[in-house]
Amino acid sequence: MTDSLFISDLHLSQKCPGTTDLFLRFLEEQVDAGVHLYILGDLFDTWVGDDDTTPAIKKATHALLQATIRGAQLSIMHGNRDFLIGEAFAKTTGCTLLDDPTVVDLNGLPTLLMHGDLLCSDDLEYQQARELLRSHAFISDFLAKPIQQRKILATEYRKKSGEVVSLKSADIMDVNQYTVETYMRNSGVKLLIHGHTHRPAIHDFKLDGQSAERIVLSDWHEKRGEYLRVSGTEITRHMVSGASVLKKIYK
Repeated sequence: MTDSLFISDLHLSQKCPGTTDLFLRFLEEQVDAGVHLYILGDLFDTWVGDDDTTPAIKKATHALLQATIRGAQLSIMHGNRDFLIGEAFAKTTGCTLLDDPTVVDLNGLPTLLMHGDLLCSDDLEYQQARELLRSHAFISDFLAKPIQQRKILATEYRKKSGEVVSLKSADIMDVNQYTVETYMRNSGVKLLIHGHTHRPAIHDFKLDGQSAERIVLSDWHEKRGEYLRVSGTEITRHMVSGASVLKKIYK
């Protein structure tokens, strides 16, 4: 039986080498044959194309490839920071690119996987920008530019985005419960796992009269990482540092 691990929002970059080191340690210690690792978006803080070879990206790419060589299965979903990850990266690392949303069978438990930004439907400005940035026209035009120009544009966009976010209320950037229930109902599931909001938690609620759960993955920092493990019918949260289980979620 395959154990499934879930992580998101590591935001790997040159600015935070400790997070990259923590991720490499996690891959080496936890991701081996018999493990399926799901990365639910924003593995990288910025992704300007599969031809980017900055040291943090090269380290992570090599470590992911080594994990697949050891026999692990790797699946990666686009986040709002690294939605330009493409087939070249997937081929180089052995990862499978996941659609957002995707339903998987976790040892008999149908589960909806998302990055999470689609659930923040109250933030209309963000949703409109997301649609534009994910358009074929924008992506084709952006990737046709020289890589240095792409990096400059990405930096400018991130700065502008940060200024906009600082003016928004915390509530508008969190998920909308009606949207959560709509995605789960349409997918025929009672369990949803996602990241994006940086608000790790376990939300229990009723969906059409039945018990349902929404598990929000933690973001990572230079001295702390967290992952979700599904083993058989048991779901647990763990610290990458090797600390004991944080909370048993489902059995």
